[in-house]
Amino acid sequence: MATLTFLGATGTVTGSRYLLEAGGERLMVDCGLFQGEKALRERNWRPLPIPAASVRWLLLTHAHIDHTGYIPRFVQDGFQGLVFASAATVDLAHLLLPDAGHLQEEDAGYANRKGFSKHQPALPLFTYQDAIDALQQFQAMDESKPLELSSHFSVRTYAGGHILGARMLEVTVKENGVARKVLFSGDVGRPHQLILREPAIPEPPDYFLLESTYGDRLHPSDDVRSRLASLLAATADKHGRLVVPAFAVGRTQELLYLLRELAAQGRMPNLPIHVDSPMAIDATDLYRRHHEDHNLEMDRLEAGGIRPFSPPGLHLDRTVDESKALNDASGPLMIISASGMATGGRVLHHLERALPDSRNTILFVGFQAAGTRGQFLESGAASVKMHGGEVPVRARIESLGSLSGHADYGEMLRWLARFPKPPAKTFLVHGEPAGAGSMRDKIRQQLGWEVTVPAFNETIAL
Repeated sequence: MATLTFLGATGTVTGSRYLLEAGGERLMVDCGLFQGEKALRERNWRPLPIPAASVRWLLLTHAHIDHTGYIPRFVQDGFQGLVFASAATVDLAHLLLPDAGHLQEEDAGYANRKGFSKHQPALPLFTYQDAIDALQQFQAMDESKPLELSSHFSVRTYAGGHILGARMLEVTVKENGVARKVLFSGDVGRPHQLILREPAIPEPPDYFLLESTYGDRLHPSDDVRSRLASLLAATADKHGRLVVPAFAVGRTQELLYLLRELAAQGRMPNLPIHVDSPMAIDATDLYRRHHEDHNLEMDRLEAGGIRPFSPPGLHLDRTVDESKALNDASGPLMIISASGMATGGRVLHHLERALPDSRNTILFVGFQAAGTRGQFLESGAASVKMHGGEVPVRARIESLGSLSGHADYGEMLRWLARFPKPPAKTFLVHGEPAGAGSMRDKIRQQLGWEVTVPAFNETIAL
């Protein structure tokens, strides 16, 4: 009997991992890291409940670390199969995974030097070289036709609209003459986006795994350009710093796009803009190269010779020395740096410097998972733990929810209402308990679909 097991992204927005079994073969969709609270992060150190070597294929919805970041460890544990994804996702994974390994090594080394780790010595979950080795197993899909993996599994894709290369994956599972379509939404983007095409309308599946990140929230309806222009003006007036913890893939590119627009409209003060993230810089180049996901406005800009991601005053800081030099730079200035939830990376050093000063502003532009520093700061924490110490929070904390790459519940319901018919059963994943529960109730009441919220490690028969 064919089965589906929820190995992650249940009760939390992170740790995307799903297992399909049919005819003695195993296929996984996504292989991400758990992020946020300690109890979740500790799951990354536990082996999966099935041998990694028993999985023949791995499919990826998109490149974000909560969907891909466990792959190097999975390969270490014995996975020898191919990893299939869109061409843009493969390219992005070549940036994100080695960078994640490098950060793991840096964080472990810093903990050992400062002596604040409970483990002696502190070890990385995986290394830069582990990531490089795992990438040898990646292969870009030919999306013009279904991917026939075996007599039990075939795959086709739909545009997801979340980030470059994001795809919904429709897996047809066949066993004993019965075929079932299982659709994995990945993260669903929003309508009318700045850069990317909006999510496609897929053929109705038998089973649908749907994200519920914003299941109990609506994005602000304010004018994102006016809000951003106001924050920039306040930063200039105070000669302060505007520090933006931004995901290197997706949010950084949208910010640069908006900053270029504001400058062209004469709505932006004259201040340096530093992108302090080698990965974000390289990801921006990939956004330029992969035209297959661009919307019509992006195509028009590029045809007119306009560089969509190049506002005036832009500085691209690749090296550690360039990053450190920002410590001594006088304001006003804007720093865009990863990670987006302030869980690691260069942005921590900028936050450590900026948070104690009331002239500065910290701007969040994406979802902040429970237990992350970003969530603590958004919730009004008086101090945050960073590099083994407590950093006081005197800076202004702001959020620009309008830039989220996830559909909110209103956008999601309008998108679902366009399906030709409901799936036989829908499972809500990628949501905190409150968000998933609220989304379940809304879909039941407004659309009449059969919806449930699965449990961690739950297995269902298809």
